[in-house]
Amino acid sequence: MTVHVADPLTGELPAPGRVWYASYGSNMHMDRLTAYLAGGTPPGATRTYPGCRDHRAPERSIAVELEGSLYFATESLVWTGGRGLYDPAAPGRTRARAHLVTVSQLSDIAAQEMYGQPGADVDLTRVLREGRDELGAGRYETLICPGTIEGIPVLTFTAPWTLRDVEPLMPSAAYLGYLAGGLLEAGPWEEPDIADYLSSRPGAAGNWAPEEVLELLTGSSLMGRRSPGRCQGGSGSAGGRGPVGGLDSVAGD
Repeated sequence: MTVHVADPLTGELPAPGRVWYASYGSNMHMDRLTAYLAGGTPPGATRTYPGCRDHRAPERSIAVELEGSLYFATESLVWTGGRGLYDPAAPGRTRARAHLVTVSQLSDIAAQEMYGQPGADVDLTRVLREGRDELGAGRYETLICPGTIEGIPVLTFTAPWTLRDVEPLMPSAAYLGYLAGGLLEAGPWEEPDIADYLSSRPGAAGNWAPEEVLELLTGSSLMGRRSPGRCQGGSGSAGGRGPVGGLDSVAGD
């Protein structure tokens, strides 16, 4: 199966009807994304999502790699431990699954990520011109456009800060295992390779060994043996995040 790479932006793009929504987190899983699209409660979750105005499934879903780094930081109220964030300027490549959706669907997914109500389309003018648009201060309110695939813009959400601005935080076993399963569901990556990739991301590195992530993925779960905590050498989840310490109560992932 092909891993797609976005062509860089070369100028302002016209307003699209469809976009690739690139998820590097829990929405790589189709069952979780379906709750965002059609409404409902994902398997194993407690939160019920209102859904998008357009309930249709993605037209296509493909595996992609984005320039920049996945990292874990700030404590997730859903999963506990560090949540997955994306720094497009950091060294490395981030694996993701891109879903071909309408602009209204992307807008409604973005609203639900921040516990908002779907219903208004996001203005994509700036992000399609500059590759970035900070819509708010929340963790998933910064839009990034890494480029295009097949002439269609690729868009994802992340935080307004960079990896250098925040203390990495160890992700929980449940979350890390879920991301591993999402990458496996995407198609092209093998289990040992997925384990090597996730265990090397900031926040997981030094806290999760590749063989431990592999056990999460293959079913020999470490759920009872691991609990989320601070990254080695970090300052914990409450006070050591510099400018982002007060934002933890509003995130979706």
